[in-house]
Amino acid sequence: MSFSGGVDAYDRFMGRYSGPLASSFADLVAIDAGHRVLDVGCGSGALTRELGRRVGFASLSAIDPSPTMVAGTRMRFPGLDIREASAEALPFADHTFDAVFAQLVVHFMADPVAGLREMARVTRLGGAVAACVWDQAGGTGPLAAFWTAALELDATAADESNLPGTREGHLGDLARDAGLEVVLEKALTIVVEHPTFEDWWEPYTFGVGPAGAYLAGLDPQQQGALRERCRAMFPNEPFSLTAQAWAVSALVSSG
Repeated sequence: MSFSGGVDAYDRFMGRYSGPLASSFADLVAIDAGHRVLDVGCGSGALTRELGRRVGFASLSAIDPSPTMVAGTRMRFPGLDIREASAEALPFADHTFDAVFAQLVVHFMADPVAGLREMARVTRLGGAVAACVWDQAGGTGPLAAFWTAALELDATAADESNLPGTREGHLGDLARDAGLEVVLEKALTIVVEHPTFEDWWEPYTFGVGPAGAYLAGLDPQQQGALRERCRAMFPNEPFSLTAQAWAVSALVSSG
């Protein structure tokens, strides 16, 4: 799945959570200046920025399937090796990188096992592959309140809890199916402050991702009902939102 709303819309919607997540996710793998690193599904560049800070942007490459995201992120990081591509068909030779990361991407891959296998292919033997996905199935992802309210009003709403890797242990299972040697599985937690309900709600109206698409598909009356149901879940302002992601780090031991 690609996100075509542009980097600014994506940042307002998900970047407010993926930015804080990037540091703890990057900590899963020991990387340092000069290591060759790939950011798979870089989106608007939250993880790209963190990885570039650690290894240097000359040692960093990135891909994303959305031409809008690629163009926007290229403007943010001039000179970055960023290419339009899918995780399942990475445009790099075997064993190119010391480490490959995919933040909040595996659940949107057309074939997660194939995508993780490709990530392993372009990683050197003994190198690391890391991935993380929000805990949508456990109800602790940053979109949990939105989908809880949506399901209360519409039991047929297709929330994101059935996507690959969103339940505990599944991301590790996918990595093992891809032939990786899983060395660490853990939960990563972030806390984000929202000054007002409107600050939390408005980015859902930008049409970004499954939640934005779902809201855009409702008529004005339904949208208003969902908005007020969500508002009731945050009675006090400002409020803090705590979110959790499942993360896995694995070694490439063959290939």
